[in-house]
Amino acid sequence: MEMSEYLFIYGTLSPEIAPKEIAAAVRKLRFVGNGFVRGRLYDLGKYPGIKLEAASRTKVRGRVYRLPENRKAIESIDAFEEYYPNKPDASLYKRRLAQVELESGEKVRSWIYEYNGSASPKTLIKSGVYSKALA
Repeated sequence: MEMSEYLFIYGTLSPEIAPKEIAAAVRKLRFVGNGFVRGRLYDLGKYPGIKLEAASRTKVRGRVYRLPENRKAIESIDAFEEYYPNKPDASLYKRRLAQVELESGEKVRSWIYEYNGSASPKTLIKSGVYSKALA
């Protein structure tokens, strides 16, 4: 699997609200900049979920972080997000590569956790901002 050195965070992985069970791994990430991806953001109750749509006019805003060279942080985050690389269809989220546009205009390929369930009955967050993360 191709690796990226970046992770796009749009919700509960944000350092200021990360749950204690993942906070240590999140603290190892280094902030790069604010940015957005194309898609739709949903309120799933205790956390948000994104559905990526490259052709969408809707932007989901978040932050890009540089991953440490040691893979333990991303493996810990995978486990927290219930992403199982060997069983992606059984995963709550899938870790995918997506193009993120930074506020500077620079574009980077970044990992993002995309919700793997049906979003149709969920509440769409029209602003594209998960307020608990980026308030």
